[in-house]
Amino acid sequence: MKKMKRLPESEFAIMKLVWGTEPPVSRHDIESAMEGSRHLASTTILTLLTRLCDKGFLAVEKRGRVNYYSPLITEREYLASASRTILDKLYGGSLASFAMALCDSGIKKEEIEELKDMLERGDL
Repeated sequence: MKKMKRLPESEFAIMKLVWGTEPPVSRHDIESAMEGSRHLASTTILTLLTRLCDKGFLAVEKRGRVNYYSPLITEREYLASASRTILDKLYGGSLASFAMALCDSGIKKEEIEELKDMLERGDL
């Protein structure tokens, strides 16, 4: 698994929108998808998109006066890397320690059963 840097919240929010939209997406597409949630200025969105391109998360294609963005990293790849980082940092890489913390956190019995089923099916 490729280790990647953790994205700041604002960049992660943009990536979630990109991952949830059929690529390629424009700044306008992102602004439209953000309606009803937090509002960011167009210039701020452009800055975040530029940073994500510079970090290797997005590719940009210019068509006339409009830039279109496509993800270079899948959401699953990013979440896997971020999860591994958390596991290593907080639990010393110990899955057993993480599982104990999950149990101590008040995880529901149904959620434990769901994890067990996933393990038995080989989905994890």
